[in-house]
Amino acid sequence: MSRFDRYLLSQLLVLFSFFALVLVSVYWINRAVSLFDQILANGQSAVVFLEFTLLSLPNVIRLVLPMSVFAATVYVTNRLSSESELTVMQATGFSPWRLARPVMFFGVLVALMMSMLTHFLVPSSSSQLDQRQREITENITARLLTEGTFLHPTEGVTFYIREISPEGILKDVYLSDRRRDSEVWTYTASEAYLLRTETGPKLVMVDGLSQIEVSGDERLFTTNFSDFTYDISGLIDASTKRREDIKFIGTAALLSDAGAISQRLNIPLGWIAEEAHGRINRPLMVISAAIIGFATLLLGSYSRFGVWRQIIVAFVLLIFMEIVRSATIDPVRSDASLWALMYVPAMLGFTLSFVLLWLASHPNALRGRVTA
Repeated sequence: MSRFDRYLLSQLLVLFSFFALVLVSVYWINRAVSLFDQILANGQSAVVFLEFTLLSLPNVIRLVLPMSVFAATVYVTNRLSSESELTVMQATGFSPWRLARPVMFFGVLVALMMSMLTHFLVPSSSSQLDQRQREITENITARLLTEGTFLHPTEGVTFYIREISPEGILKDVYLSDRRRDSEVWTYTASEAYLLRTETGPKLVMVDGLSQIEVSGDERLFTTNFSDFTYDISGLIDASTKRREDIKFIGTAALLSDAGAISQRLNIPLGWIAEEAHGRINRPLMVISAAIIGFATLLLGSYSRFGVWRQIIVAFVLLIFMEIVRSATIDPVRSDASLWALMYVPAMLGFTLSFVLLWLASHPNALRGRVTA
């Protein structure tokens, strides 16, 4: 690798790291607000929040990598063009094809990172994140043992504890169950205990009052009790039961065992083909995005106002590729035999890159045709 290749590659990697860090931070902050509220509402600690953050990072990075590659390529190329560095290199005999070589190296490096994410890290971390979320949802004890706060473990249920003693006794408990359409059940107790049984967790309330409000005839039934057992396993929504998803399965398994996975998960083969080949296509699109961003900015003559028109053209081409990628999803999901369509956006990107580099190598081609 020549000195110029190392110089340009280092510039691209530095700017790529900067844009990736900024985009990941913006995306993470936007998600962290709701995630933090959800975790605190469930009575979890900051350690759980940190764990969830780390598990969600691979997917966040996967989303921002293509944008970071494109932004870094465009920024570096624009700066080199504005400072006439590209013009000097072309004057020494470097063709656009030669100038694009370090950009190709850059695209391949990021594509390898994208491949590692899409094929291994994202499926593994997403599966672990889903499992941990369901474990916390099903952990009624952890969700209910929060003193001084009105909790809503499920829709229609409100739970409150004034104080938890060092011995684990719940003081001044309030439980309201509004899940029935015509009745509201309210329980208050001076003390309560959480017990684990073979049939699920139970809440044993001592020295309390039960109130049943019937909305139809506006009657209220009250009963004093010395002890009462409430089955809180019903607070666990049935939807929290863990269900396998194709996003949690490795690419190799999706390609080699698609039929068995389709039967086990009861999903069409087309969805499996779209997921598997989409993971392979994304790294290829990263390479084409880098070359398109570089080659487009090589078009046109030097201007002291910069290459903003070429930047707009490059951005439009990138949007066009994304539109094509979105258009191929539904046909593949409908018919798995059309899996080759998933590679059309990447092939289109490589074709556009070749055309743009050829036009940059023959600056008089379009001008000559226009003149003719």
